[in-house]
Amino acid sequence: MPNTKYRQSLHQLQSLPFLPQIAEGVEFIYSTADYKQHFIQLIRQAKTRIYITALYWQNDEAGQEMLAELYQAKQRNPQLDIHVFVDFHRAQRGLIGAETQQTNAEWYTEQRQKHALDPQNDIAFHGVPINTRELFGVLHIKGSVFDDTILYSGASINNVYLHQQDKYRYDRYQKIRNRALADSFVTFLSDCLNDQSAVQRLDQPVRKDKSIRPAIRHYRKKLSQHSQYRVSETVRFDPNQLLISPIFGLSNGNQLNAVIEALFGVVQQKLTICTPYFNFPRSLRLQLAQLLKEGKAVEIIVGDKTANDFYVAPDKPFNMSAALPYLYEMNLRNFCKKQQKMLNNGQLTVRLWQHGDNSYHLKGVWVDDHYILLTGNNLNPRAWRLDAENALLIQDPQQQLQPQVQRELQTIRQHTQQLRHYRELEKLHSYPPEVKKLLNRFRRLQADKIVRLVL
Repeated sequence: MPNTKYRQSLHQLQSLPFLPQIAEGVEFIYSTADYKQHFIQLIRQAKTRIYITALYWQNDEAGQEMLAELYQAKQRNPQLDIHVFVDFHRAQRGLIGAETQQTNAEWYTEQRQKHALDPQNDIAFHGVPINTRELFGVLHIKGSVFDDTILYSGASINNVYLHQQDKYRYDRYQKIRNRALADSFVTFLSDCLNDQSAVQRLDQPVRKDKSIRPAIRHYRKKLSQHSQYRVSETVRFDPNQLLISPIFGLSNGNQLNAVIEALFGVVQQKLTICTPYFNFPRSLRLQLAQLLKEGKAVEIIVGDKTANDFYVAPDKPFNMSAALPYLYEMNLRNFCKKQQKMLNNGQLTVRLWQHGDNSYHLKGVWVDDHYILLTGNNLNPRAWRLDAENALLIQDPQQQLQPQVQRELQTIRQHTQQLRHYRELEKLHSYPPEVKKLLNRFRRLQADKIVRLVL
């Protein structure tokens, strides 16, 4: 008989505002290069609205090409409503370790001036400040709307996320046709996210002085306490129907965190997780241990440290963030050491993704061929407490999407190696000298706990 935890978790999921979804309206995309082509095609086909959200839109070859597509679409159809939402702080710096003379925000301004559109009908770049400093929270909301279609991915817009050149950063990509769902995304962005008391246009002169901090703090509080997706045309929960629900979360105890914990709580046979950073919040660590104790199967697909987007090769200049992939590997090694018995009997499967010099950015949860969670949430303390996150929960009781789901998982597993023993992972003493020195210093100062909470 299902236990109390299961019943509570099931009730939590069934209480969400669900929309009906037709299976033919969900298309999985399996490669970074294909994702870029779908993105361009949707821009070119849009007739009424384009609302794009991303952590950042980079001034590089891919970013320039995509922005040119937006301006061309606007020139073909001046009434096309185009809004782009990116993180306020991230837009005003370059990539870590990169030397740049111009920030992304300055580039947006330059392009706006170059195209000289009507100020009342131009392409708007909105800078969303989730906290007063980038370290303590960023815009991590995913999903872009093109008329009645949502293109959902954890990818930002730059060369590596769009496989513009030799390297790519692998993510998940889904295209979903659902007018009511698209409307809920646009309403959330317009009514909840775009609060002009704190959100600024990045294609215009930007205020960056300390005087804006009180407004940002108030905005964060309001966003975390009062903002959710408003969904019309919801249906009574039906355990036999293909359904989809949008979810938002910011700060401790938010709805998205509760839904992810509930997904762990309803596992009957198998839980599959993708995360690029092995650094689970305490609540998920405890639930994973309980699932294994109960005999449930768990598969974790995580990037090898060399496939982490913070990884820097030992022969390259070292920076502090380059130690993070090693910190995550230490977490993974400790977890696998505790669960070695489960690795031995096959109940726990841990796969390390690595494909040349490419990097791994996948996030997601699959439960019993029944639930699919599309999200940019890294399943780590930072996502749990600091960043603004969202997700789409799909209930697929008739397994209508399973052919695409299984192909996606097979594609993800293609470049993975199954971990058989925790000793296959390196120990601290094997790390490069700079990494070893920094991580030892963290330990002495007990700073490693703080690092795990914010990175």
